[in-house]
Amino acid sequence: MTKKITFEHLVPNAMPGRFDGIHRPYTVADVLRLRGAVPVRHSIAEHGANRLWKLLGTWPSVHALGASTSGQAVRMVGAGLKALYLSGQDLSEADAADDAVPVTSGPERVRRFNTALRRADQIEHADCAHGGGTARVESWFAPIVAEAGCGGSLESFEIMTTYIDAGAAGVHFDDRLPRDATHGHRNEAVLIPTGDHIRNLVAARLAADIMGVPTVIIARTDAASAPLVTSGADARDRAFIVPGVRTPEGFYAFQCGVDACIARGLAYAPYADILWWETPTPNLKDAARFAEAIHRKFPGKILAYNCSPSLHWTSRFDANSIARFQREIDAMGYKFQFVTAAGLRHLTGGLRELAGGFRDRGMAAYLELQQADAAGEIRCDTAAPLSRDFSRGYFEAVSAAIGGATSFAFTSEATEAAQFQTAAE
Repeated sequence: MTKKITFEHLVPNAMPGRFDGIHRPYTVADVLRLRGAVPVRHSIAEHGANRLWKLLGTWPSVHALGASTSGQAVRMVGAGLKALYLSGQDLSEADAADDAVPVTSGPERVRRFNTALRRADQIEHADCAHGGGTARVESWFAPIVAEAGCGGSLESFEIMTTYIDAGAAGVHFDDRLPRDATHGHRNEAVLIPTGDHIRNLVAARLAADIMGVPTVIIARTDAASAPLVTSGADARDRAFIVPGVRTPEGFYAFQCGVDACIARGLAYAPYADILWWETPTPNLKDAARFAEAIHRKFPGKILAYNCSPSLHWTSRFDANSIARFQREIDAMGYKFQFVTAAGLRHLTGGLRELAGGFRDRGMAAYLELQQADAAGEIRCDTAAPLSRDFSRGYFEAVSAAIGGATSFAFTSEATEAAQFQTAAE
């Protein structure tokens, strides 16, 4: 008797119960037909997806910062962050007025992050194997959650495929039009119909199943602040459409708010692993209202919260309230908490400060930054020292394994790392 193949067989290394409550409108036969003849293993994406899911199930919440560069990614993980985020804003940093970036930009950035993290892992593993020490970081392969942007179902399928190939652990999909498709409404989110976004989520799940990876799918809605929707064809959207009001482009006026987010969240829940409603302001009452409505129908559904600095925290909370905010939303089920463009803000803010200091005080300002950075690396037990970042010891070991001397062995005292180490002592 032939054993019946299930979706659990198609994604054999997923954690037990990983797909409980997930609805797939396609069949196992559909996946097998689309897989191709040669099985391909996506070990980094698989490891990241399983690790992220385990963290979400065992930690009160998982915190992540948006990284802009590979160096930032390594330092964030070295400092103890369990996950990383890649924002579309980082991808369009070259031209802040144009977010129409190539579709491969996100996956290529994820690939570079994973390459840097893999080298950090190799360096630490080699050091521990040689010196008998203990690892400073639990796992350098931190799960990376990336933004897929906006598009149709085929675009969602392709971007999911490319992200998995690059090693992404999770991908989030927006229920709005790309800004370059909103005509005269670039500063306003224009929603797509609820059913269209469900098809995008299904397409993403199909891509993950075909590749045999339990990639975490995050459904984001902008219904809290989007004043327009492209169509009134979906019955689930009609309760929020303002009768008789349309823009010259044909968009419908939309009654945005928490109720609209709840309606969309409930519709997306069977197709997504995590729900994210993009909030215009940090508001505990609204956060609780959304969470309670979702959990009433989908108990235990994991939620995400964007703790963006653009939410103007200090105008609404004092320091103690800000410190408590994340713990309070932890208890509501917001298990994935992140700051989207943290790395980009750090880069631009840090460069602005350095440029101003260099303009006024010359090299003194630069040396202060240089020394502070070196001292910070040395103080932090989990941060890799500069020599490790530059892979010096690792390549010494590579050279020794090949058989032959390396100039690294004769120049250690002259390295930049050694200079900083001496200065710090």
